[in-house]
Amino acid sequence: MRPIRRVVILGGGSAGWMSAATLSQAFQGTLDIHVVESEAIGTVGVGEATLPHMREFNLALGLEEADFLRHTRGTIKLGIEFADWGQLGDRYMHVFGGVGRDLGLVPFHHFWMRMRRQGRAHALDAYALNGLAARRGRFAPQFGANASLAYAYHFDAGLYATTLRRLCEARGVRRTEGRVLGALQRPQDGFISALALDSGERIEGDLFVDCTGFRGMLIEETLRSGFEDWSHWLPCDRAVAVPCESAGPPDLFTRASARGAGWQWRIPLQHRTGNGHVFCSEHISEDEATAQLLASLDAPPLAEPRTLRFKAGRRSKTWHRNVVAIGLSAGFLEPLESTSLFLVQSGLSRLIQFFPDSGFDQEGIDEHNRQADDEMERIRDFVILHYHLTRRDDTAFWRRMQSMSVPDTLRRRVRNFAGAGHLQSIARDLFTDANWLQVLVGQGLLPERHHPLADRLTDTECRFFLEHVHRQLGDFVDALPRYEHATARGLALSP
Repeated sequence: MRPIRRVVILGGGSAGWMSAATLSQAFQGTLDIHVVESEAIGTVGVGEATLPHMREFNLALGLEEADFLRHTRGTIKLGIEFADWGQLGDRYMHVFGGVGRDLGLVPFHHFWMRMRRQGRAHALDAYALNGLAARRGRFAPQFGANASLAYAYHFDAGLYATTLRRLCEARGVRRTEGRVLGALQRPQDGFISALALDSGERIEGDLFVDCTGFRGMLIEETLRSGFEDWSHWLPCDRAVAVPCESAGPPDLFTRASARGAGWQWRIPLQHRTGNGHVFCSEHISEDEATAQLLASLDAPPLAEPRTLRFKAGRRSKTWHRNVVAIGLSAGFLEPLESTSLFLVQSGLSRLIQFFPDSGFDQEGIDEHNRQADDEMERIRDFVILHYHLTRRDDTAFWRRMQSMSVPDTLRRRVRNFAGAGHLQSIARDLFTDANWLQVLVGQGLLPERHHPLADRLTDTECRFFLEHVHRQLGDFVDALPRYEHATARGLALSP
C-alpha cells in the first residue's frame, strides 16, 4: 500500500481551515493539501465561544496568543452564565476549572451539600476560582508560582478562518475558489476520485475532508452515509443571529438566557457583541423569535438578523470510504456549551490517529467511527441535561422538555447524583465531574444525602472548611488585576 499524498478539503470557514492547518502542521510538507471553497456560499459562523482546548490547539499551530486575539478581536472566557434555566429568576455559573477542594477521600461537594441544606453555604460557583473571577471581572493567565486560571476565548469565527488561511498558504496549502458541481466516484468501489468545479477544473485527491456544514455535500449527498436524528431530545431547529454594538467592557463569560421556546446567547468581543436566539419552530415563529432577540439586545444592532436552520443529530458514519466529515458536516449539537469548535479539534485529532494509507483499512475506519459516536453521545447527554432538569412550566416548550424521556445513559447519571451525590466519570469525557456537578446543582438538583465520611466533621468544622476555601479563593481573585487593567499591562490583549 502506498501512503496518502493528496488531501482535498471541501469547504472553508473555521472547520476547513482548522483542518488544513492541523494536517499541514502534523505532516510537515509530506501531504499535498488543497482547500476548495466558495466565498459566495459563506459559512455558518456561530462558533465564537470556545473551550480551553482552543488554547492548546492554537499553541500547537504556533499561533501567539496576543496575535491571535488581535487578529480575531477576541476576548477571554472563564465560563458560561445560565439565566432562567432551572426556573425563572435562577442564575448560575458553569465555569472552567475545579470547584472547591476535596478533603481526604471525600469530594468537596459532599461537604457543600451538607451545609447547603442547613442554609450555611454560598452558591456553588462561589467556591470556584473562575466563578469568583468572572463575577468580579478579574483575570491574569498566570498568578503565583504554580497557579493559573483555566480559560478559553470569544472570537470572530470569520476572522479566525482568515488568520488560519494566511498561516496555511504560507505553509504551501493550495486554495481554489469555485463552486463544486459534484464529485466523481470510482466505479469499482464508490470512492471519490475528484471534485468537478463549475470552471471545468477537476481537483483530484486520495482522501477528502468534508467541511461543507449542515449540507454534508460529500459524506451525505454523494455517499449517502445516513443521519441519526436527535431532534426528539433536542427539538430546537432554528437560530436567529445578529451582532450589536458593545455596551461596555466585555464580560469574562458567555451568557445563555432561557427564553419561552429556546434560549439566547450573548458573546462579548472586542469590537461588538454576538447575539443569537436558538428556538423550536414548533413553538414560536421566526418573526416572533427575531423580534424577541432584537428587543433584548444591549445596544443597537450592526447588521440584519439572519436565520440558520438545522437538525440535532449526527452522521451514521463520520468516515465513509475515503471521505471524513469534520465539523457540522459530521453532526450538530446546539452551541449551548460551546462544543462546536471542540468537535472540529477532536475530529481532526482522531483523523490523525487513524490516518490511512491507500488501502483504507476498514477496521481502523470502524474504530474511528465508534469513538466519534461515543464522544458525540456523551456531549449530547450533557446538553440534554440542561433541558431535562428544568422546573419551568410557564410555556408549552418548557413543559414538553420537562416531561420528555431522555437517553438511558443520561437517566443513570442523573439518578446516581440525585440519590447520594455520585458523579460518574467516564474515560475521555469532555465534561468532567466538575462540569456535571455545576449544571446538576445549578439546575436545582440537590441530592437526597451526602457521603457518610462528610459527617466526620462537626457542623462548626464543616462550615469553617467551606468558609476557608471561599475566603482563600476570594483572596486569590482579589489579587488579580481587573480585566481592563490586565489587558493594558499585556496580560491579555486590550481592544
